[in-house]
Amino acid sequence: MRGYILITIVAVTFLQRSTASLEVNGPSEPILEGQDVTLECLDTESELNMSTVHFERFSKYMNKWFRLESDQAYFYRRCFLYDVDVRREEGRLLLFIASIQSYSEGPYRCVSENTSAADNSSQPFTIPIHYMREVAVHRAGLGYLTRYFNSVQDLKVRLGDNVELECSTSASEAPEYFWAKEGEDRLLPSNKLKLENVREQDGGRFTCSAQSPTVHSLMKKRTISITVLPEDAAWYETTTGRIILMVSGAGFVLLVVVISMTAYLCRRAKQRKSKGPIDDRSQKKPIYRASVESLPSTASDKQPLV
Repeated sequence: MRGYILITIVAVTFLQRSTASLEVNGPSEPILEGQDVTLECLDTESELNMSTVHFERFSKYMNKWFRLESDQAYFYRRCFLYDVDVRREEGRLLLFIASIQSYSEGPYRCVSENTSAADNSSQPFTIPIHYMREVAVHRAGLGYLTRYFNSVQDLKVRLGDNVELECSTSASEAPEYFWAKEGEDRLLPSNKLKLENVREQDGGRFTCSAQSPTVHSLMKKRTISITVLPEDAAWYETTTGRIILMVSGAGFVLLVVVISMTAYLCRRAKQRKSKGPIDDRSQKKPIYRASVESLPSTASDKQPLV
């Protein structure tokens, strides 16, 4: 009985020593897009040889783990592994990512090549990346394609018109929006700016700010200018009128090109149909040696060539 207990204790101790207790150590504070990030693989218990350990990254597109090594092909690293740098320095295993981007976010782990280990990989570690794209301002209440053509920088409206602007951006977290007018201290906590029955004093420079709710240093701004035209101003002097003219002009040019190409193809097809068989009656006339049509010849006969 004692021998059985002793064998069990030895077996448990051996299994504990053969289990790789790996851990990925990385930044815990928020990381902004564009910063340099370093991960380190640590062995907390079993004192493994770190030369037998490597990093892996999980690809959600391929739904599998990929091994990370600096000597892999450049194209392979750029397409699947996002150009990382694996370093082994004085027994340490480090993963360096320069100017990290949002697409580099994902689970990372370190894995031991010791197949005898019961658990040869660490828990996945995800790098917290915060980002925010540039702010865009457009006329509100429009479709996506119309929004693209209505992205404004210098908005011109007539006196008495209604104006509704909306600013938006893409970010890791839903941002907080604020509108402010130059020369005024009042802030409007919204991503939309509404001006009804605009007056001359409503013109000026307006700034939309988008700020991350957790990382206050992460902020983007876009400033636009609103010019109020007289009430009797021509419709084509406004921003909306210019957009209509631009779209109409582009459509007219496209229509002219289509009509011209159609006419050219029809005329070419008609010319092909109008061509008849080759007229070879001119070849039935005899050609003599002394005639203008004859070719130089050393023959002494006076018989027609054809």
